[in-house]
Amino acid sequence: MHEPNAYSRRIFIRQGVMLASFAASLPHFLQESAVGMLAADGASVGNRPGVPDERILVVVQLSGGNDGLNCLVPYGDREYHAARPNLALGEPGKPKNGGAALELDAALGLGLHPNLTGLKELHDSGNLCVVPGVGYPNPNRSHFASMDIWQTGRPDGKGTGWLGRYVDAACNGNPQADMAVAVGRTAPPALMGATAKPVAFESPELFRWLGSDKGAMDAEYQRMVRAGALPGVEPGSQESFLMRTALDAQVTSDRIRAAVRKQPLVSYPGSALAKQLQTVAAMIRDGMKTRVYYVSMGGFDTHANQPNQHGNLMRQFGDAMLAFQKDLKAQGNDGRVVTMCFSEFGRRVKQNASNGTDHGTAGPVFLVGPRVQAGIRGKHPSLTDLDGGDLKFVTDFRGVYQELLGKWMRAPTEKVLGGKYAAPALLA
Repeated sequence: MHEPNAYSRRIFIRQGVMLASFAASLPHFLQESAVGMLAADGASVGNRPGVPDERILVVVQLSGGNDGLNCLVPYGDREYHAARPNLALGEPGKPKNGGAALELDAALGLGLHPNLTGLKELHDSGNLCVVPGVGYPNPNRSHFASMDIWQTGRPDGKGTGWLGRYVDAACNGNPQADMAVAVGRTAPPALMGATAKPVAFESPELFRWLGSDKGAMDAEYQRMVRAGALPGVEPGSQESFLMRTALDAQVTSDRIRAAVRKQPLVSYPGSALAKQLQTVAAMIRDGMKTRVYYVSMGGFDTHANQPNQHGNLMRQFGDAMLAFQKDLKAQGNDGRVVTMCFSEFGRRVKQNASNGTDHGTAGPVFLVGPRVQAGIRGKHPSLTDLDGGDLKFVTDFRGVYQELLGKWMRAPTEKVLGGKYAAPALLA
């Protein structure tokens, strides 16, 4: 149990600290670290009302603008072939420009890039939901501006992140740092809330908490080190608070390192995305309380010589997703997890003069897991009714968020998203 004047973890998260191992360890503080994952009222985050402790959301960001038309291939549309004489892929069984689409729906004439065999296997096993033409009104073709819009869930791209607001709302204003974890060099704006700040690490050895005022907290930490961390530190004091919180974080980082050292239950490919997902799977297997994980993969800005580059990315993406889902199933955790894969925009319908594609608008979103509505959900955008040469979106991305937050995470969607949005049924 914690002290009657227990510290406010929210204050610490607001300020933040770069974590480091303490030279000294105190039994009193280590005892407090054992309950570091508990909220101020003594209840675990997972057991709080409105926070389903069994459900996890994983987000995979495909940075650079994934070419949706060569990812979810409209091979049955003649306009696709006319607009991309050197890039259009052939219909199933009839290779063209180096490949033939993997059939998803013969009636709709839609398939996957030939290198997305991993996603095809997930589809055939009922674990893949494909949402074509996801975007937003008045699209922005800037990487940074468009990504800001997706990450904040707001048309102006300003404010806190949509997942950060989820953590804020789900934890009733007292969020826990381990509710959201980004595996990568930096934490995305999507995870930043008004009070919630995520954990981010490129590798378990670089585990750190993110905050808005690391400098001030680092100075306070150095003052503590100079003063000495003595057993006589008064319980409930600022020194006690800082030491207890930092040791708690160190315990968490030690746990993550121990988790990822375990041999995974399946074989993973060697790509960077696969390694990130392997880390996520290890943390899920270890029973971490984290509810949101975020990983990313770059390289999708294919302005020139697209076929080989995009083909390699498709293989890495599909193979990593399949290995991750197989690992979750082997753990018995696949039913607890839904994974969403998105990119900030698609590419233009017509190829350019450099055998590539330029920045476009709407693109497909993929949801993975046994609890998704399998198959293609929603209409594919028209290739003739265009907006200045670009696709018109069919499903607002906030509708996808609404499905994930409301149906999956059981969050107050209007509070998080600021409105209601139409979307096809995406979850069983």
